[in-house]
Amino acid sequence: MELFLTVLALLTVIGVSDVLHRFLPFIPVPLIQIGLGACAVLLPMGLHVELEPELFFVLFIAPLLFNDGKRTPREDLWNLRAPILLLALGLVFATVLIGGYVIHWMIPSLSLPSSFALAAILSPTDAVAVGALAKRIHLPKRILRLLEGESLMNDASGLVAFKFAIAAAVTGEFSLPKAAGSFLLIAAGGLLVGAVLGYLLIQLGFLIRKLGMEDVTTHMLLQLLTPFIIFLVSEHLGLSGILAVVAGGVIHAIERDRTASPHFKLQVVSASTWSVVIFVLNGLVFVILGATIPEAMHTIFEDESIDNGLVLGYVAVITLLLIGIRLVWLLVFSKDSAIKPLFVTAISGVRGAITLVGALSIPLVMNDGTPYPQRDLIIFLAAGVILFSLVLASVLLPLLTRGEREEQPEEEAELSLKEHMINASLNLLRGKGVEGHADRGAVAAFMRHVERVQQHQGEWSDPGLRRLETELRMIGVRAEREELRRLAENGEVSADLASRFGELLDRMESLLAGRLNVPLQQSWTEMRRLMSRLFAETGQTGEAISAAACISVMDARLRMAEAGMRAVEQARGKRNDRAAQVVIAHYQLLIARLKQAKPGDAADDEGINVDLQMKAVQEQRNYVEQLVESGEINRRLAVRLRRFVNELETAILED
Repeated sequence: MELFLTVLALLTVIGVSDVLHRFLPFIPVPLIQIGLGACAVLLPMGLHVELEPELFFVLFIAPLLFNDGKRTPREDLWNLRAPILLLALGLVFATVLIGGYVIHWMIPSLSLPSSFALAAILSPTDAVAVGALAKRIHLPKRILRLLEGESLMNDASGLVAFKFAIAAAVTGEFSLPKAAGSFLLIAAGGLLVGAVLGYLLIQLGFLIRKLGMEDVTTHMLLQLLTPFIIFLVSEHLGLSGILAVVAGGVIHAIERDRTASPHFKLQVVSASTWSVVIFVLNGLVFVILGATIPEAMHTIFEDESIDNGLVLGYVAVITLLLIGIRLVWLLVFSKDSAIKPLFVTAISGVRGAITLVGALSIPLVMNDGTPYPQRDLIIFLAAGVILFSLVLASVLLPLLTRGEREEQPEEEAELSLKEHMINASLNLLRGKGVEGHADRGAVAAFMRHVERVQQHQGEWSDPGLRRLETELRMIGVRAEREELRRLAENGEVSADLASRFGELLDRMESLLAGRLNVPLQQSWTEMRRLMSRLFAETGQTGEAISAAACISVMDARLRMAEAGMRAVEQARGKRNDRAAQVVIAHYQLLIARLKQAKPGDAADDEGINVDLQMKAVQEQRNYVEQLVESGEINRRLAVRLRRFVNELETAILED
């Protein structure tokens, strides 16, 4: 039960961090999550997290790096292979050598092997933290790709160096030729085994499909298990599980690109599932980091032999030392003569999960059974550098990267983004997004609704007119609902049809309430819909209604539309005459279309048509959320784009 409550608390903190980030977009999500994690520990009866390093590696690092391997552009990485290798290999060992000696000189109580171990575990940059920063900071594309490639590759080199430094500290023995040979074997073997296992697991999926098992759930489960299988097998063989899962992710990306068309449904489910998994795992990494900081601080600050101000100074000096080593390395080996991009690259090398896990994996005792000297200090310094590097990057990078991109005027940006959203929806409707549904009727209807909304939005420059029109639409929707209730009570429509129409009216009323900025009314609409589903009767009361007694879908919709128009006409007055004209004109057009519909028109086809259009609308809504998450649009523009999507959804539901 305690474990369940802990997991529940962690997930709650992640959700709260995302909400806070919407109100504090200038603070990166990792920093918010670290702060919330620390607060959760300090509260009475607060969160208590016992971290097992090996479990952390398997549960968090394996899927995160597998996903990074899948999504990182391979062509860009190949073009940047030379600078990536210089950073991922050369810079790591330079950091270990220089940083180790400087840390030992600055903190003599740390033995030289322990100083090397601390420098080694601080040498890898973190792919998760880099990605989180990039969402809010507009890094140049080349620098971003370089940082992503470096963070994918330098984990193995840093961890191998850390492993040998710890071994030297514990046993007092160290061999440079042996360490170099072990590194080459572990790295190359991990890449090879990861690629082979990734390929074999893909072939297993093909075999399952040939046996007739096309169930997306089964294939998605295999995909989720893939990084754990690759990591565990590689580590069991004594190879780099980290590089193995990266290689496995790259192999899966190649296969995805090669067979994009035949298995689109799986790709849609895969993208949605992985987005949730990665969001949760990313959040857990930084929340757990925040949860470990108070304990480490308490241990160090309670130690009378350590000056509190001095140890905080160590954190700052070590962080600046790491940035300085990166900057000098870049100045020496980079072909770029401009200082600013090099400084941005140096500042962007933030530390994260790998550093935390490595520090916590330091053994508790030496070979002779004595406690590992200064273990708590090493953990505190590692956590402090992670936090300080994140804060420093969050403050300096926006200043350094300001003006890197030419900002498009907001109106032009809105038009351009709307065009992109509409094209994406049309591609989905034409069969590029929904397998087997190249529905011309859905495309034509969707474009009719788009044109109507675009034409109508120009009239909404007057907020008063917009509000009056929305109020009249709410009156019409309620009248339609009352007519639907009357038809259902008289047995003129089936319970199933009444339920379907009721759901559409609920959604429409909720959208209109949102347009009026009436959250209480919107919440009441959603609550009423929930309660009606909960206590809905399973069948008609009294005698069963015969099929012959029921009117058609088109007739039912026609009567509802006529009831809505009558209600709007009754509510029409001098104050809202202009708005009423617009709403009544819409009802008149809808009634004319319904009267022209042929008696044999298939309601099921119409339902598929609407479902496809709603998927197209959801595609637009997802696109807006991606723009918000990546920091490409501000909140004001996001509100306008969401308003366009909501109006489009309302137009579809009204028809």
